[in-house]
Amino acid sequence: MSDAALDAVIAKITGLLAGWDRSTTVPEMRRDNDALYAHDKVPAEVTEVSAGGVKASWIEAGDAGEPAARLGRLILYLHGGGFHIGSVASHFGLIARLSAAARCRVLALEYRLAPEHRFPAPLEDSLAAYDWLLGQGYEPANIAFAGDSAGGGLALSTMLALRDRGSPLPVAAAVMSPWTELEASGESYVSRAAEDPMFTRKTVLGLASSYLDGATDPRDPRAAPLYGELAGLPPLMIQSGERDILLDDSRRFAEKATAAGVDVTLDLWPGMIHVFQLFGADLPQAREAIVKLGTYLEAKLA
Repeated sequence: MSDAALDAVIAKITGLLAGWDRSTTVPEMRRDNDALYAHDKVPAEVTEVSAGGVKASWIEAGDAGEPAARLGRLILYLHGGGFHIGSVASHFGLIARLSAAARCRVLALEYRLAPEHRFPAPLEDSLAAYDWLLGQGYEPANIAFAGDSAGGGLALSTMLALRDRGSPLPVAAAVMSPWTELEASGESYVSRAAEDPMFTRKTVLGLASSYLDGATDPRDPRAAPLYGELAGLPPLMIQSGERDILLDDSRRFAEKATAAGVDVTLDLWPGMIHVFQLFGADLPQAREAIVKLGTYLEAKLA
């Protein structure tokens, strides 16, 4: 990858953020965010569905392969966006590429967002969708979780909630730059402050405050999985860019999960930014990283 390719991606991000001020509404931010990633056109079949009352889409890339579909293997995907923005539309390219790499269908969830729907609405929606999948006859051994940023943290919190209520867990999970603690206490919030074009510590704390609305302990594992008891989770791949201000959210969770006996693969990418995998149309590293995630999940689902 040339420096110019990454510089162009960063310019897109900073250009978007520069256009936002105190007068920008959340719906406007959502539209702008969706438009930022809309150019990543990946051929895929899309079927909208209600997953336990939650709006969702089945996404299957054109080269995902028929055998995988017949075997009923799938990924439940939870998009990022700080629990305020993001959608299946903004993450479509990433999700379709992951479908192709893992050779299976992906159920991409449109969980409810703040400020209209604060914690624990996203967790309730992810649990409802998983229960719906089990009710449809899908076996936990044929289900993997995936997600990025807030969605990555939500995937981890969902597995903790499933374990705590005695439900069968998915066979594995793969998360990108997961948001695992809401107090922005990691060292990377300082050391990566000048390198991350997407977030500041103040922004992260503002999103967390709005999401929790003062009604929830920021260390509640249902919202901040880093503070949960992690023993018993399934195999997990955590992928992050080393320029990411949330880098320590990944590193600290990986360290704690490993100490608890979880099979964790921590995959760090030098020079890459927060959820760089969203730029599959722009960055070869993004495409390579998604293939690595998909290969990991395909092996676990098989």
